Amino acid sequence: MKHQLYRKGNWGLKDLGWLQSRLCFSFSDFKQPNQSGFGLLRVFNDDRVAPGKGFGLHAHQNMEIISILLQGSMNHKDTLGYNEVMEAGAVQVMSAGSGLRHEEYNVGEEEVRFLQIWVEPKLNNITPRYQRRHFSETQRRNRLLKVVSYEPGAAYCWTNQFLRIHWGWLEQGKKENYHTYSEGGTCSFVYMISGGMEVNDIPLLAGDGLGLWDTENIVFNPEQESTFVVIEVPINH
Repeated sequence: MKHQLYRKGNWGLKDLGWLQSRLCFSFSDFKQPNQSGFGLLRVFNDDRVAPGKGFGLHAHQNMEIISILLQGSMNHKDTLGYNEVMEAGAVQVMSAGSGLRHEEYNVGEEEVRFLQIWVEPKLNNITPRYQRRHFSETQRRNRLLKVVSYEPGAAYCWTNQFLRIHWGWLEQGKKENYHTYSEGGTCSFVYMISGGMEVNDIPLLAGDGLGLWDTENIVFNPEQESTFVVIEVPINH
């Protein structure tokens, strides 16, 4: 097994007043030549947005953009015609493809917190698409729940890349195993949303990230109640 640690204190910070972002990889004004991504995972931000504020209409192209809403209420409006409000527990995927524009605002009374994840696509210039699923606390508790997959299915979101995302929520002492794709060629990024646990005997606390490769099994051993995500992506094209 090989690994790369991304301790909380080494992440970039973006503070616009209404927006507080923690940036694992080079993004916006945070430039880290040796930290430009992990495999085909290019952006991983932990964003907090003040009530009534958000991102105005802006464009994307040829990127898989995934949002996991941890707290609050956020709208989604795009040039594909979608216009809806997401609540905590929602996961959305935009396959930007040949190009789309969208906006997102905090439409609730509390701070929004969401994970912003960008992954390079398998195919470029596809017809843009949008998809959303909601996952209840009951669905997520004490398991690794698959929320995004490269395989189409009704139980999770589909994406234009060989990609899997699992959302974990484990009580203290509730060990879980994650088996990586058996034919290899992938790497896995773990992000601790809350709590603390050992991941393959490496201690992680809230805000830490860990990249793993050359391993077929990942063991999660929570030392306290913990929430986290696991993103498995190709190492390269």
